Amino acid sequence: MQLHDQVTVTVFAAGVTTHVLLVAGLRNPTVRRRYAAVRQLLVDYYRLDFHERLLALLGCADMDRQQVEHHLDAVTEAFDAAKAAFKTPYRFGSDIADAARPISIDGSRELVEQGLHREAVFWIAATFSRCRAIIAVDAPDLLPRVDVSYAALLADLGISSFEDHRRRGNEIEAFLPQVRQVAEEILSLNPEIRD
Repeated sequence: MQLHDQVTVTVFAAGVTTHVLLVAGLRNPTVRRRYAAVRQLLVDYYRLDFHERLLALLGCADMDRQQVEHHLDAVTEAFDAAKAAFKTPYRFGSDIADAARPISIDGSRELVEQGLHREAVFWIAATFSRCRAIIAVDAPDLLPRVDVSYAALLADLGISSFEDHRRRGNEIEAFLPQVRQVAEEILSLNPEIRD
């Protein structure tokens, strides 16, 4: 499995925990804004403490705004390179196009500007992985340069090696009962569900 595929699996596995909570709270289980949406949900249900644990599971709880802005600048460069090189059909290719830039890049920048820099990391990692997948096939000569920035992101997330991905997968699996418990708390407090 390619590195970018490993990263995609890991960040989406961590990120799906937010969907469990969002659905329990009858909120939109959005893709790009999942961490911002779940943060608001947890504020509404007086469980903001749990948000830190979700961010830790992703690997970005301790990232500061400057780190995230650096990774956003790097993914912006990778996005432009991948968009220019894109030829081979790719399942997420439509996410790396001019029409998708307001979502893929500008949407992450908007979250950072709102003070939700850690909540932007999920989509930065997902977009960077998609860019790397395109570059690996259609512009492999650019891969060494892109991989310097990609490796920095993965190091900050704590998922630089296959063993790191395996460990994080085990952490995600072990965390699921806690997600279920909080989801059940939300369900029990939701008047639209209780009736």
